[in-house]
Amino acid sequence: MTSSFINEFVKFLKTFGIIGLALALVIGQVSSSLVSSLVDDIINPLVGLFLPAGNLNDLSIMTVNIFGALSVFKIGHLISEIINFVIIVLVIFAVYKVLSRFHIVSEKDGDKLGSIK
Repeated sequence: MTSSFINEFVKFLKTFGIIGLALALVIGQVSSSLVSSLVDDIINPLVGLFLPAGNLNDLSIMTVNIFGALSVFKIGHLISEIINFVIIVLVIFAVYKVLSRFHIVSEKDGDKLGSIK
């Protein structure tokens, strides 16, 4: 009975791609702080060498609204977050490619990411 339960559980994991989803979640969480540090401590100051703000995160546009109040658009912070996102997605894609080379994951329906074999 235990063997049957384990087999059904493994079949469930394979069918719904739970393991692949869990891998992506863990890799995303682990790499998030590393990538954030890379962007905040290396990329932003390098880009800042060419910006008047001195740092990409500090790049902003200030404007006065019709009531005379100051509105600040922090476009540098948005650009930094986009860079974070792109790097994390590239890391997850690279891990997927490595796993697919070793036939640990398979593709379903042509172009869609598949489940663990």
